[in-house]
Amino acid sequence: MTNPFHASAHHIDTNTPTGSSGLLPRRFPYASIVSGAPPHHSPPYLSHPGRTSVISQILNNSDDITFEPASGYYEPIRSDDMDADRNGTSPNGASVRSSRGSQLPSFSRAFDMFMANPAGEAAGSGSTLGGGFFVPSYLAGSTYVQRLEETHLAKLRAQKESQATQAQSGVSLPTSASSVSLHSKPGAHRGVNYDVIEKPPAFEEDEALAPLPMRWNSLDKYGALDILSDGLEVRYIGPRGQTERDHEAFCIRADNPMPPQCGIYYFEVNVLSGKRDDMTIVIGFSGKSVGLARPPGWEADSWGYHSDDGHCYAGQTAGKPYGPSFTASDVIGCGVNFRTGEVFFTKNGVHLGIAFREVGKACSLYPTVGLKKSGEHIRVNFGQTPFFFDIDGMMTQEKQRIQSEISQTSTASLVPAMNETELIQALVLQFLQHDGYVETARAFAEEINAEKKALSLDPDAPIEGINVKDDEHANKRQRIRRAVLEGDIDRALKHTNAFYPQVLKDNEQVYFRLRCRKFIEMVRTAAEMRAASETKKSNGHNIDISAQAMDLDANGTENGAWDQMDTEDSTEVPLDINELEIATLQYGQELHAEFKDDPRREVTKHLANIYALLAYANPLKEKDVVHLLDRKGRLAVAEELNSAILCKFHAPD
Repeated sequence: MTNPFHASAHHIDTNTPTGSSGLLPRRFPYASIVSGAPPHHSPPYLSHPGRTSVISQILNNSDDITFEPASGYYEPIRSDDMDADRNGTSPNGASVRSSRGSQLPSFSRAFDMFMANPAGEAAGSGSTLGGGFFVPSYLAGSTYVQRLEETHLAKLRAQKESQATQAQSGVSLPTSASSVSLHSKPGAHRGVNYDVIEKPPAFEEDEALAPLPMRWNSLDKYGALDILSDGLEVRYIGPRGQTERDHEAFCIRADNPMPPQCGIYYFEVNVLSGKRDDMTIVIGFSGKSVGLARPPGWEADSWGYHSDDGHCYAGQTAGKPYGPSFTASDVIGCGVNFRTGEVFFTKNGVHLGIAFREVGKACSLYPTVGLKKSGEHIRVNFGQTPFFFDIDGMMTQEKQRIQSEISQTSTASLVPAMNETELIQALVLQFLQHDGYVETARAFAEEINAEKKALSLDPDAPIEGINVKDDEHANKRQRIRRAVLEGDIDRALKHTNAFYPQVLKDNEQVYFRLRCRKFIEMVRTAAEMRAASETKKSNGHNIDISAQAMDLDANGTENGAWDQMDTEDSTEVPLDINELEIATLQYGQELHAEFKDDPRREVTKHLANIYALLAYANPLKEKDVVHLLDRKGRLAVAEELNSAILCKFHAPD
């Protein structure tokens, strides 16, 4: 596929929903972050989905950063899509129907013999656990899939328990993976008795566990694409002559990104129909913010294998020769090796070689397909059915290769010389000392010495012990690290400036990360408090948010106050939700004023990402930005700060 238009064309999908249909209270605009206008005590600014165009205002209309406002509202196909299924329409106006083929209803056991895959197909099929959950055969037995299965089964059990509870009590309770009813003393400040339903929100269950792609996302597409067969098939249904311009295509992304935890992720696309000599189908993957009006591979953060010329494209309109062209009845596979950063494609079960390198580090990657001509029709296989390519064998070879590299690594060159046991003990001890766990390191060293004495054949032989010194710097670093991991960035900054005042002055990047993390923690705390209040209201308890925060604190639950200091010297009173939201907006203004003139592109981009959190009523429920609020982000900041302190004072690693 060649492109006569080298300038990027930006298109707007008029079918994409841009807001909620409900009547929600008005709030002050996010643009006041830039203007510096003092926020008024109007309804909370996080009370409804905002107009994300203000993100560009925050960044002074920078041309370097783009943000797709509609992407924040994308959700996997759920009950609303099923309702649309029955009505023959989708929320964005596209028809969503079941497959036109001869498929039989999979919910009937009577059709198992017909629904079974024929024997002799290339690879094993994925196993299913019900509820739409499946496991691709090449991932079976992996730690990642085991955790996915446990999470899925826990959700199913929780739903059943919740339904049983509702049937017995007649009270509607929210469902969760771990709903536990606890009885606590009534609030002393209110003369009302109530039961506290301890319900950890979904975002706290396992934030680092990314789900597998399940289907095409009906809300993440461009143009007249018809989604069929439970979201697995896509067909172009636009009128003839609408897509004559070569720079256009109609693309759709999967509901979830490819998880790097898989090691290797693989999917296949079966080209069901299209003109044999005039087909322009593109198979690949892209980042969430990439536009869908051009073929995968023609925009930054997108990669694609094109059917018409067999070329592969990586973020530009000039491709390179790669493999054969493909047409109707061909099955094209796409695999990403996240360990090596390499991407490969297959055709009808044949490996075509490495297409791209150094992929998967900049952003999350979503399976993407682009169609262009009338009648083009594809079906994706994310692992629900057997693959043509032997991906199971490839995965086995990759595991064997890694195990071989580990077993062939020699420790003979270590100084001083150590056997395997001593090496492992030394590594554990260094880790504990590096992260400031001095007491734990000392206890571990004492246990090693006691073990050596017990195993010594000569009771009089001297035992060379391990002496862990009481490192004052390690204790200070541990206090700073603990503050960051608890989300108390103010306390971390306080200790860092008190103990190591020069570190943040000499490490602008670390200082910037800490300042941004404080903003993230403020948004997170506000979102958690609002979610908790909504949960209470859904249970029939209209409880004041600030009073609820005091109850949670009294019961020992993490308050999450963003500006608490050490317990011994803290005099701060927890803010209520309205005050916290206003404080967050004011802090966003300060952050923008401090870094608006920074010439580094990564700074501008990171600010754009975190400012996007303000565009959502509850960013903890938005899959496009929830990763920014992930607690594992605290660990990255803590490690970066700890390393900066070690480098500054030449402390041992």
